[in-house]
Amino acid sequence: MKLFPKSQQFFDFFEKAANNALIGAKLLDDFFSDPSTWATQVKKIEDVEHEGDRITHDTIEMLNKTFITPLDREDIHGLISEIDDILDLIYGTANRMVYYKVPAPNADMKAVVKILVQAVEEVAKAVLRLRNMKKPEMILAQCIEINRLENEADEALRFAISNLFEREKDPIKLIKEKEILEMLESATDRCEDVANVIEGIVLKNV
Repeated sequence: MKLFPKSQQFFDFFEKAANNALIGAKLLDDFFSDPSTWATQVKKIEDVEHEGDRITHDTIEMLNKTFITPLDREDIHGLISEIDDILDLIYGTANRMVYYKVPAPNADMKAVVKILVQAVEEVAKAVLRLRNMKKPEMILAQCIEINRLENEADEALRFAISNLFEREKDPIKLIKEKEILEMLESATDRCEDVANVIEGIVLKNV
């Protein structure tokens, strides 16, 4: 075991994971904007998701080999895992759009994706500030913003589901679209989970 690890390496992993999740979120936004490119775009998102898995694996492997860590072990594990979950849901959403043969995303889906991108952007900013925590109030403010965006996504989901039940008469299409909408909202839930972990880290370490 390493008695005196390079503590910055954990923060390197956090930042790589968060930036990778942001790449995935933006690719999903692009994916939703042009159904003609879905085959190519879903492969790009899959590659980003695999990179996220690799970053998570490397982080946990280093955690298991490190005796002294810069943050509580459960916080390191929780943060990297929650970020990875965001990307898993992003890829899962794109994958289902293709396999379910949804012809095109509706306006409500696009609206939730836009909120998701904003939430992941805030996650990436908050993670970047964890390295030194000189301005904890800014990190906590970003956590509050992530929570606000998650609430906005909840409201958008309720509106979208209401619209869906009103206009869609085909039960199979309804089930498919409802699942996709719920996966998108779940991705914003994972952003809120990341914010909760970050908030706990800040409160413990300032």
